[in-house]
Amino acid sequence: MADPHELLALARTMADPVLERWQTLVALETPSGDAGRAAVFGERLAAGLAATADSVRQPPGPDGAHLVAYWNGREAKDDEGDGPQAGHTLLVAHSDTVFPAGTISRRPFALAEDGDTVTGPGVFDMKGSLVAVELAMDLLSRTGASPRRPVRLVVVNDEEIGSPDGSRLVARHAEGAHAVLGLEPPLPGRALKIGRRGVARVRLSVRGVSAHAGLDAALGVSAIDELVDQLTGLRATATSLPDAALNVGTITGGTRANVVADHAEAEIGLRYTTPETEQALLRALLEPTAVRERAALSAELLSHRPAWAMDPANPLAAELIALAATLGMELPIGSSGGAGDTNLTGALGIPTVDGLGPAGAGAHGEDEHASLSSLLERAALIAAFLDTH
Repeated sequence: MADPHELLALARTMADPVLERWQTLVALETPSGDAGRAAVFGERLAAGLAATADSVRQPPGPDGAHLVAYWNGREAKDDEGDGPQAGHTLLVAHSDTVFPAGTISRRPFALAEDGDTVTGPGVFDMKGSLVAVELAMDLLSRTGASPRRPVRLVVVNDEEIGSPDGSRLVARHAEGAHAVLGLEPPLPGRALKIGRRGVARVRLSVRGVSAHAGLDAALGVSAIDELVDQLTGLRATATSLPDAALNVGTITGGTRANVVADHAEAEIGLRYTTPETEQALLRALLEPTAVRERAALSAELLSHRPAWAMDPANPLAAELIALAATLGMELPIGSSGGAGDTNLTGALGIPTVDGLGPAGAGAHGEDEHASLSSLLERAALIAAFLDTH
């Protein structure tokens, strides 16, 4: 068993190689949905993890391969993983970012004059976290220690678009887990996330009947009018429910002002904090009833993450807080308004804590930045936890 203080001291001597690795991963851009870039990044990430892992696999997905790495336990039998293995620790991360290819040429990776602040697309959300977990495993290896339990790292490549494929991988590898550590960035104040709002995206489509808007308007059925009425009703439903939020993100439809629209659709985002509100919102959206007799409605669930209710007494968080205190770190706790892959594990009742990535701010924005010293500290904390828990 390694001394946590030794792990932290060692981490702080490794700032230069950490910065080099961080820059390498940020330079390999990974916009969601770009299978080619996902493949290049996955190979580079796998090569780094292979230095300490027993096995690294890259199960295929629609937008390129995801990644699963194993330590101190059985290797995968196939690309889907080896199913339940009671008592393992699951680490959850993602490789994709929201930034389009080419952003790095305009905003290259850089270390500020303070020697701590790192900028560039994806440094905070969440390439820094991938460097931190690599470093954590390297720290254990260098000190002759190893994880107390089997460890799996799942890195999906579609989290920023709701993990439409990656969620199945997270669910599979969460089976039988002792604990789940999410490597997403922390809340402000370096706080751990012990709850998340649920999120769903739904596409609502309407088919009407086209007609001349002046001569034969009565023969037509406006898909746009029907969609407006549907959205008005959905807004009323959301307003009547506790802690519900509805956002109409896009609307399209129709062709000309003198033609009754025969098609229209909207993409709608939902947010909720309880299963009851979640079910009511999804039922209203996925089981619509047409206002107009000849209008046809269809709804498609594009992505879905269940609500993960915050429990201030989260025992896993308490263990991390106590361990951090021995290293002189304070770890506040809180609930996130955004969703992530840990929504699934938390909602399933598996002990889960997220926000173990390095501190920073500006996720998805022009001023995205992260802290080098925080990355080193988080890596030491992750290593110490895996060594003792």
